[in-house]
Amino acid sequence: MNLKLDMLGLVCKDMAESMRFYKVLGVPAPEYQAGEPYLECSLPNGLRLSWNSVEMAKQIDPSWEEPVGNRMGLAFLCESPDDVDAAYGEVLKAGFLGYKEPFDAFWGQRYAQVLDPDGNVVDLFAWVEKPA
Repeated sequence: MNLKLDMLGLVCKDMAESMRFYKVLGVPAPEYQAGEPYLECSLPNGLRLSWNSVEMAKQIDPSWEEPVGNRMGLAFLCESPDDVDAAYGEVLKAGFLGYKEPFDAFWGQRYAQVLDPDGNVVDLFAWVEKPA
């Protein structure tokens, strides 16, 4: 069996705001047209990212319920520690919420967390010193 992770999917209450959030982080998110239940884009590494409306999620699985807590996360690798601070600032400037302000983590990264419009925690990180 040969498997390849091809796509990550997000369920969104407000597709337009989710597109706006991920564009702040440099994701080539498509333009949202009112009423669209599904959008996707290809990331530079070939992985696809998709957005599904709550209504679409419920059509696929009528028993779908909004999850509580975070079981999976998205993490954005930044070019440098300064870029972590800059990305965090851009998210706040765009009107979105921070979760953990940038700090130097004991595991060797400059690290911060922000919240997307659906409350998903999104990590921003860069290696303080590149691992060997």
